[in-house]
Amino acid sequence: MEPRRTGSKPNILVYDGDCPFCSRYVKLLRLKESIGPVELVNARTDHTVVRRLIASGYDLDEGIVLIQGDDIYFGDQCMTRLAVLSTPVGVFNRLNAAILSSPRISAFVYPILKAGRRIVLRILGRERFSRDTGAAR
Repeated sequence: MEPRRTGSKPNILVYDGDCPFCSRYVKLLRLKESIGPVELVNARTDHTVVRRLIASGYDLDEGIVLIQGDDIYFGDQCMTRLAVLSTPVGVFNRLNAAILSSPRISAFVYPILKAGRRIVLRILGRERFSRDTGAAR
């Protein structure tokens, strides 16, 4: 699948900035090298994009979001899209693409990743998101 450049609409990735796994994953992807500029948005902030996604019914505590132009990818679909788009440079990105570029495998693995995230956040004493603003409850 050819990486898509959206012209005037930015690529936006909304993720849990307080989750060490999520933050590290986003850094390792090297998205800027494959799809151009990417605005990284912490889902725990009162950002316009966060408010818009919540108003549209997305539960940001349940998934990562990639916005490319008018397309929105959420949860396991986002992980598949990121795997397909990320650069093949480095062991992490090659492994990520090999595993998560399959929608079927992403759908199976994503709930496991979410459960691991919840456990780690609980251990770290981090709260779940508010459904109204994205900020911690």
